[in-house]
Amino acid sequence: MTTLPLPPGSTLGILGGGQLGRMLSQAASRLGFNVVILDPEENSPAGRVSQGQIVAAYDDPTALTVLGRVARAVTFEFENVPAASVERLVEGGALVAPGPRALAVAQDRVEEKTFLNGVGAGTVDFVAVDDLDDLLAGLERLGTPALLKTRREGYDGKGQVWVRSAAMAADAWRAVGERPAILEAKADFARELSVIAARGADGKIAVYPLGENIHRGGVLKTTLAPAAVDAKTEKRAKAIARAVLEGLDYVGVLGVELFDLGRGRLLVNEIAPRVHNTGHWTQDGCVCDQFEQHIRAIAGWPLGPTAAHARVEMTNLLGDEVEQWKTLAGKPDARLHLYGKAEARPGRKMGHVNRVKPL
Repeated sequence: MTTLPLPPGSTLGILGGGQLGRMLSQAASRLGFNVVILDPEENSPAGRVSQGQIVAAYDDPTALTVLGRVARAVTFEFENVPAASVERLVEGGALVAPGPRALAVAQDRVEEKTFLNGVGAGTVDFVAVDDLDDLLAGLERLGTPALLKTRREGYDGKGQVWVRSAAMAADAWRAVGERPAILEAKADFARELSVIAARGADGKIAVYPLGENIHRGGVLKTTLAPAAVDAKTEKRAKAIARAVLEGLDYVGVLGVELFDLGRGRLLVNEIAPRVHNTGHWTQDGCVCDQFEQHIRAIAGWPLGPTAAHARVEMTNLLGDEVEQWKTLAGKPDARLHLYGKAEARPGRKMGHVNRVKPL
């Protein structure tokens, strides 16, 4: 049985060896923890800055047993880790945060929106789609254009297609692989906001200022934070974050993407049960960033302060944009964060830069 808070020197496990796992590991190291990564990719970005890495599939039973034995607490860097793997860790006695419930909700878009509406966090209207007939009926109910997404997996614009007329239905159904899907009504929003929030093992909640997000080709390009929002919008966003955290009995950092309809009206686009790209600004805009906050939460430590001490423009470096490091490294207002990925494929997140300005 794990007793909280965990003392420095304890070992934490992270499922996933990408950039989020890397920055979590770096934050854990600053607090005196050791980290072991489980990831199928040898020499992963997170593995290279950690005490060790288990190279195995996420559902490898031997690897999960080993991770559960060496780590006092386990977390994950992305929500497509098999839910069965998390359940296996829990059944083996490991402390896993966030828990299996949060993962299960976030992995299925229909379950996610059903849960959100159940806790009073509104979403666009939606219809579950299991076949072409469901899609046609959904289009008749929701109207066009409507967004068809796979129920599971898919990120950064992948696994989704706009359906602009009923005549496009068959092509759209094939485009998502004829897999279980969700059809979402179009949201008439002015901009996208996000809120990063955390809940500790003791139930206490800490919420960061909102960020305003700008996308390019379905991929986040820039976050401006703290966002210019009125008090009503800020209050509503924080209430939504609290409702989600408490509804899931959540421990750790959570990202909530929001559609801003104006005059304090917000709809939830989706939630991410992990540290989030739109929270990278906190690394240079807050005393306790989202990565340290997550480690604090899962280790049972007090949550850190969330007030901004600077205004930050976070920009993702995609593909060969990472070659701008030579110029960015010489900018006095730029803090560069590179992920150590070997291949700069088009659209791949290779790093980010935080441009820091006074509040």
